[in-house]
Amino acid sequence: MSKSFMSIIPRGHQLLLHSLVLRPPCIKPIQRSLTSEAPASSSNSKKRQRWLLYPVTALLLGGVGYAAYEKRQPFRHAVLAVVRCSRVAQAAIAGAIDYKRTFAQTHASEEERLEAYSQCHMRSAKRVLTALLANGGVFIKLGQHVASLVVLPKEWTSTMRPLQDKCDPTPYEDVEALFLSEMGKPIGELFEDFDPVPIGVASLAQVHVGKYRESEKKVAVKLQHPHLAEFCDIDMDMVEVTLDWIKYWFPEFEFTWLAEEMRENLPKEMDFVHEASNAQRADADFEHVPTSLYIPQVVSSTKRVLIMEYIQGARVDDLGYLAEQGIDRNKVALELARVFNQMVFVNGWFHADPHPGNLLIRRAPPNSRSPYNFEIVLLDHGLYFDLDPELRINYSKLWLSLIESASPETLAARRKYAELVGNISQDLYPVFEAAITGRAALEGTWEDEGSSETTFKRASSMIDMLPQTVDEMEAIRDAVINREGLLISVFDVLRRVPKRVLMVLKLNDLTRSLDHALATTHPSVRIFLITAKYCMTAIWRDDYRRIQEEGLRTYGWFGSLRRLVGCWWKYARGYSSMTLLETAMDLQASTVKSLAWLRGLQSHGLIGAHQAAAGLS
Repeated sequence: MSKSFMSIIPRGHQLLLHSLVLRPPCIKPIQRSLTSEAPASSSNSKKRQRWLLYPVTALLLGGVGYAAYEKRQPFRHAVLAVVRCSRVAQAAIAGAIDYKRTFAQTHASEEERLEAYSQCHMRSAKRVLTALLANGGVFIKLGQHVASLVVLPKEWTSTMRPLQDKCDPTPYEDVEALFLSEMGKPIGELFEDFDPVPIGVASLAQVHVGKYRESEKKVAVKLQHPHLAEFCDIDMDMVEVTLDWIKYWFPEFEFTWLAEEMRENLPKEMDFVHEASNAQRADADFEHVPTSLYIPQVVSSTKRVLIMEYIQGARVDDLGYLAEQGIDRNKVALELARVFNQMVFVNGWFHADPHPGNLLIRRAPPNSRSPYNFEIVLLDHGLYFDLDPELRINYSKLWLSLIESASPETLAARRKYAELVGNISQDLYPVFEAAITGRAALEGTWEDEGSSETTFKRASSMIDMLPQTVDEMEAIRDAVINREGLLISVFDVLRRVPKRVLMVLKLNDLTRSLDHALATTHPSVRIFLITAKYCMTAIWRDDYRRIQEEGLRTYGWFGSLRRLVGCWWKYARGYSSMTLLETAMDLQASTVKSLAWLRGLQSHGLIGAHQAAAGLS
């Protein structure tokens, strides 16, 4: 038995183990009988004693292992690392094998092939979900990242999405101990009242409500789960090891970049002082912007405890609350798009982990700067990303090329800026475009789009997109997910695209999904017009800056003025055309809502009219 193993065993157990295992028990010799049965009896006795040694040894080793697990942290970490890693590795390797077998099979029809692929996605996602839930902590965060990758099959993202809500709370006695160690004072000394039941539980922290003694105001208290600090490093090591194994055995299924991203960003999310700084900067970025965005004020922060202003409100997609408060759901959806586009295209610094649970809405208080009768409250500021100016402008130009009608010049521009923004080669462009637009493809994207298999007309630009048909939704499944070899292309896109761009795509997906969840009455492309206007603003500001800095030296006074006027005219013309389209779509939305009100009035009276207009029926 190794010296290092013996060093973790208490002294009393060492002596007992040495006497019973390393040095077998002394068996007193039995005096031989003169009868012929004596030798056989002696042999049987020795066998019985030898068999008795095995359960005794196993019992002692089990006891020693339990004592080491409870008393020695390195030993406990090693055991848990093996268990936690094996869960994820087993699920991941089983999934990779399942994919290889499924893709190698032949099917009698196209419908059978699509169904087989979908079932394979679902089986693999459920295996991973079970492993992540069993491990908890950092692994829950890993699943949340997977749920946000919009280019993955919907079976994966929909399976992982419940991880936003499936988190177990920390027991209250552990909360008290954490608070005392972080703040240096017990909870009762800082709060007149403190609710022991959290109002929200996430993968890294939970939130309680209390009344702060110093200000006599209700506050939200965010506390990090105590076990995270103990297991964060070892869990990250296990995530990296697991993904390295998958990459080694199945090179085409590479997710090592995801571990690198978590290794970089997780320490930021676990530092609540950093989160408080982010919240204050986000508030400052919108100080001179007419907006409905509201950032709760920070009261106090340490690395693992954050005390902030408490906001009473509802989830931003709660249609019942919006109807009760008289808030126009169309305006909410459009304001959400404006807030996030302002962050990405103008500020160049944006919230990297938004989801409906982090967005509250409330009636605007009397002193609000909101231009509407509501405020959108943004929570959880642990992770923000910045966009360097070149990437931000190239992404703006890519988006505007998707807004323009298809032409040889436009198609060339789309692929050019996709390469500049996401390192996307020509063969991967269709997958990347689908991730941006959320649709099968625009006209001219797929080389085989004229085939007889295409049963719907592709839009020339994002503005021309009509509501999705069943045929197009099936085409998305086939084109982006189920075409032979294109699942590997999805993984290739994830490897190539800068992680900041992936987070921008996540914001795009959020605004689209919230627009749908709010049952808005305007066309689905309405929010694309807002994005286009912010892209135009970003490009105009960049042109103005460049002409100011380089114009006189490069073009002279007259040449600089001519270029400045030309850039401004291009911006003003495009912005005005988008505004006219917005006005037309908003009139259409009002008409649809009015007709719904009339139908509700006719069938269920005033109550029915109100519910129909609010999207509740």
